[in-house]
Amino acid sequence: MAEFGFNEHHQNEIINYMRFARSKRVLRLKAIDSCFEELKDSRLVEETFTVDEVKEMLDELQAVVRGEVEMELINTAHTNVLLLRQLFSQAEKFYLRLQSDISELENRELLEQVAEFEKTDFKTTDKINKETSKPKLAPLNESGVSELLNKEIVRLQEENDKLRARLRTLESQAMSALDEKSRAERALKDLQRVQGEQQVAAQSKEISSVEDTVAALKEDYERSLSANVATQKDLQDNLISSKHELLRVQEQLALAEKELEKKFQQTAAYRNMKEILTKKNEQIKEIRKRLQRYEPNE
Repeated sequence: MAEFGFNEHHQNEIINYMRFARSKRVLRLKAIDSCFEELKDSRLVEETFTVDEVKEMLDELQAVVRGEVEMELINTAHTNVLLLRQLFSQAEKFYLRLQSDISELENRELLEQVAEFEKTDFKTTDKINKETSKPKLAPLNESGVSELLNKEIVRLQEENDKLRARLRTLESQAMSALDEKSRAERALKDLQRVQGEQQVAAQSKEISSVEDTVAALKEDYERSLSANVATQKDLQDNLISSKHELLRVQEQLALAEKELEKKFQQTAAYRNMKEILTKKNEQIKEIRKRLQRYEPNE
């Protein structure tokens, strides 16, 4: 495995992963073998089978084996994703940016080297002690760039601690401010509720006062209307009485005039005046006759 350029620590990590992958592969192969054994025990109980029966058994076996293989491939892919996630997460702590070349995953030469390593060197690695702690990526040495990175990491960690403390202080202040805001909002709501109740009470009182005033005005209007109706009726009655009295007086005046005229005609002056008027009328008639005799044209 020296041709891959790994140190002893990384080589041990690779061996651990290959052991894990081999154990999963062995379990999946046993599952596939059990599929065939189950088919033999459950279906191959007769001496002869038709073509359709053989085809049906093969189809069922194909579906089961396909499911096992697909499950293993999916599980392997997901396991590799989790492994890459661990590596990238550890690399970020040291500000390293890992890159992968997908094309190298199908490099036949490298794949053959891995297979050869699994057949030979993999069996001789039992002497290596297994690490019980969680694997972590670490710098290869403590000099040069690694030392600067460590110092920078320590400085950043101290700065992060200060920022976390500052954040906790700000969170505490924010919580206090939120509590004050909540209390102020509750007090404001209580005040608005009390003011609303007082306003409603004042409006109710004002409405009651207006209703009382309207009722009093209505009562006065009805009383005045009743009084006007009574007064109008009295006036009508008085008018009718006055008309009757006027007619009676006019009738009395007419009778009095007739009586007076009758009395006046019975007086001597009236008789003398009537005689004088009669004589004058006769004289006028005589004069007209004379005029007609002497002046016919006219």
